[in-house]
Amino acid sequence: MAKLTLDQVHEGQELPSLRYDITTTTVVLGALAARDWRPMHHDYHFAVERQGTKDIFLSTPNQASWFERFVTDWTGPTGRLGRIRFRMRDSVYPGETMVMEGVVRKVEVDDVGCGWAELDITMSQSGRTCTLGYARVALPTEPADNPWARHGDRWRPAPAE
Repeated sequence: MAKLTLDQVHEGQELPSLRYDITTTTVVLGALAARDWRPMHHDYHFAVERQGTKDIFLSTPNQASWFERFVTDWTGPTGRLGRIRFRMRDSVYPGETMVMEGVVRKVEVDDVGCGWAELDITMSQSGRTCTLGYARVALPTEPADNPWARHGDRWRPAPAE
């Protein structure tokens, strides 16, 4: 996998989209991996008859893992997530293709020399925006740099206020 460096990133840059066919197994295994035993993530009848949804749906931790995958697929192994947040607007159901898209909002180097890219991310299905997200990811400023080697005062994942 190629190692993305900060000089290869610019504001307005679109990330390669991620398309994934969501299946019942995707939903259930994601909930199990997160130990989310709530029945709306594995029991069709509960989800439809008691919750009023059209099917079981991705849990919050499952969606978080998809956001992480989307960002780190783009950055390669030296990209290090500093912050991630998202707001769910609609459910992600099995039987539909999930599409994740992103754009670089900001690129900067902080005062300790760490390179950062801020991203706006969208998760959608069938033209519906399901989840809107934001990520702040550290990238190497040059080939010898490695954000994973930053600790203490050299690692400041919160953006400057």
